[in-house]
Amino acid sequence: MILCDLPPGTTLFRAHAPRWASLPMSGAGAAARGGRFNREGVQALYLSLEELTALREYQQTSPFLPPCTMCSYTVALRRLVDLRQLHRGDPWDALWHDWREDWRHLQLERHIEPPTWVLADMVLAQGHTGILFPSQAQPGGTNVVVYLDQLKDGNEVQVNDPEGRLPRDQASWTR
Repeated sequence: MILCDLPPGTTLFRAHAPRWASLPMSGAGAAARGGRFNREGVQALYLSLEELTALREYQQTSPFLPPCTMCSYTVALRRLVDLRQLHRGDPWDALWHDWREDWRHLQLERHIEPPTWVLADMVLAQGHTGILFPSQAQPGGTNVVVYLDQLKDGNEVQVNDPEGRLPRDQASWTR
């Protein structure tokens, strides 16, 4: 694995479904169903380096952009596995080359443990903060998954909401 850092002041983005907009720092949605790089029960926050990538990740394969709340985050993240460096060969376990597998199809339809969950277990066991990886929804885009339990030792994620506009709870949507 090759590691990298995102220096203090780096801005990341996420488009939140209305259900989760009141909990922008929560990894509960990913923990409830699992995600590409987290198995069920592991809280993970999926963010993007670019606004458009965040929107495309949210949209996925839908022809429409469903309603969402776009948030920006200011981060300082150390010890991220940089999957963009996979082409550099030697320091990578061969399993990393399977990261693009359709994890939803494997897990939900075939009841097979996705290889990306095993990779996430390896990352967590080694104490890394998360994984930086190319977007499959937006060519040239980059995502980062942050394991919330690993936010220590100078790692930080803060949602930017200086005017307090994000909803505080689900009732905020019914006003």
